[in-house]
Amino acid sequence: MSTFPNGNPWFAHVTPNPRAKLRLFCFPHAGGGASTFRNWSSGLPPFVEIWPIQPPGRETRMLETPFTQLMQLAQAIEQVIRPHFDRPFAFFGHSMGARVCFEVARLLRQHGGPQPVGLFISADRAPQLSNPNALIHALPKDEFIAELRRLNGTPESVLQCAELMKLLLPLLRADLTLIETYVYQPQAPLDCPISAVGGLQDPEASREELETWREQTLGSFTLRMFPGDHFFLASSKEAVLAALSQDLEQFVSQTQGPCTDVP
Repeated sequence: MSTFPNGNPWFAHVTPNPRAKLRLFCFPHAGGGASTFRNWSSGLPPFVEIWPIQPPGRETRMLETPFTQLMQLAQAIEQVIRPHFDRPFAFFGHSMGARVCFEVARLLRQHGGPQPVGLFISADRAPQLSNPNALIHALPKDEFIAELRRLNGTPESVLQCAELMKLLLPLLRADLTLIETYVYQPQAPLDCPISAVGGLQDPEASREELETWREQTLGSFTLRMFPGDHFFLASSKEAVLAALSQDLEQFVSQTQGPCTDVP
């Protein structure tokens, strides 16, 4: 059964796993929430415990004000996850979530905290690259919705529902403001390995833009591409989880030995 650990609204759809050797914190895309990762446990090894992050302004926190500055969100998440490092952990972030989890990892290093055993980057160009796209967060409503339709992450039935869009537009604008006003600050590469995944038909994060994440780690780097657009996580879910499982197995074996003893 899903719970909020310690009653904390930042964590939703968490299913406690007492056998877990590793905790995977999952960071959602713009406009998305923790439910994106709700069914991931069944597709990952039994030694993994999924902890989806639920930022304000969405799903179970719909009435709260969303963040509009990426570093403020990253700082808040760093503080809220610090008490939950009682076992090795990794980060997975899709699109906006990839950039956020990257900055959380850098904040942990800056503050002398533990580092993730692995960083999983999905559908996000490397942070040192400039954004070639026109800014859309401040567009008039009709133009803004047209851009959402182009990105293909919001169902058409939702885009055409005035009541739903009245609820969602403030969050979507806030999240896109967060992304489009982000300013990368150069630092030394992270020590943890980075695994990047992308969609072959994704116009927002090409193979070349994902490949440049290699510069952000002193550890190993892996890039895998899957069929699909910016939201290939849905269309290629089984293949993505299989690849993620393979990397998690390797990361845990490097820190704790083989995982074959998990019942």
